[in-house]
Amino acid sequence: MKTDILLGLQWGDEGKGKVVDVLSPSYNIVARFQGGPNAGHTLEIAGKKHVLHTIPSGIFHSNVLNVIGNGVVIDPISFVDEIRELDSLGTDICKRLIVSKRAHLILPTHRLLDAFSEAQKGTKKIGSTLKGIGPAYMDKTGRNGLRIGDIMEKYFTKRYQDLLDKHKKLLGSFEYDAKGLAENEKKWMNAIDFIRKSLTCIDTEYFLNESLKQGKKILAEGAQGSLLDIDFGSYPYVTSSSTTCAGACIGLGIAPSLIGSVEGVFKAYCTRVGSGPFPTELSDETGDKICQVGREFGSTTGRKRRCGWLDLPALKRAIMLSGVSSLDMMKIDVLNDFDEVKICTHYLIDGQKTDRLPYNLSEAIKPVYKSFKGWGKFPFMGSKFDSLPIQLKNYIQFIEEAVGVPVKLLSLGPDREQTILR
Repeated sequence: MKTDILLGLQWGDEGKGKVVDVLSPSYNIVARFQGGPNAGHTLEIAGKKHVLHTIPSGIFHSNVLNVIGNGVVIDPISFVDEIRELDSLGTDICKRLIVSKRAHLILPTHRLLDAFSEAQKGTKKIGSTLKGIGPAYMDKTGRNGLRIGDIMEKYFTKRYQDLLDKHKKLLGSFEYDAKGLAENEKKWMNAIDFIRKSLTCIDTEYFLNESLKQGKKILAEGAQGSLLDIDFGSYPYVTSSSTTCAGACIGLGIAPSLIGSVEGVFKAYCTRVGSGPFPTELSDETGDKICQVGREFGSTTGRKRRCGWLDLPALKRAIMLSGVSSLDMMKIDVLNDFDEVKICTHYLIDGQKTDRLPYNLSEAIKPVYKSFKGWGKFPFMGSKFDSLPIQLKNYIQFIEEAVGVPVKLLSLGPDREQTILR
């Protein structure tokens, strides 16, 4: 048995949570492989909205075990709050959740360091969610971090204090609320105690590989998007982890030879939160309309998302980097009210036409668009692809032929039932 992977192909917010929720009944295990509480996976079930940040999106299925892999960074406070909120809905989270001992911890001071780092950048802010993600990954690569497994050890308190002291020195003259930090430390330690007593924390790399040998089906769930990858994204306006297919191997401890299908999620248009280049951004009424109709506001930060037309050069590159074998097209319904819909097929850079992303995305790029007739509003006819308007079918077919990968799943609304599987 092999592990299937599901990841985002744009700048995040593609709708990965909904797809994982829809696909989960076909799997025994759903495993998150990177990112942290900067993720916001929104699921709508029977008209009720749920936003997951650290917990995998298979959690609402009683027959699915959810794993938080070693590549994830965990803020104990927000993590435990998320567990308790889901428990209040009658979902026994602790029985459905396993956490890697090798997952790194976000300390209260990591958040302060995040805010300090953004303040230092001035007008060149990268648009961090200020959740402490970057500083936590910096401690991980700097070999200073604390991990879930450390909370079980006798040396934990001392290691924590040593790292705390180091962070305070790094903060230097940066003004922060010392009383607020002390209160957060207390909450943090209480959350650590909850994790220690209530959750199953193990070497998940062994568990996942043994599960594959037993014939169990595993779906690896990514966070953020391919264009935010630390190596291949629009650096430095990126996240701090590997969001491509390779990140699943690293973040779960699964060999490349054990990877099965790779499913890529993208919107029928593009969005981006925070700073950074965005070649097809629409800074006009059309962009505002997409934002309002699509309710494009960050599920983690609440920030308004920048909106634009679908970018094929960026999409093709993301597909190439991860070896994507099938596509999931999300939020098609957002474009129902548009008489004309566009797709960027190429870029013009210094008069030269190209379908490749340049090293410097910030340079002058002029998108080359192909226009399509809008498909208008249409009744949702369950799972029948044939019932879709011909204009929409043409739009989908053009994308498939341009990228060389089939669209397997179509989302026509936020609820899990508003989905077509081809």
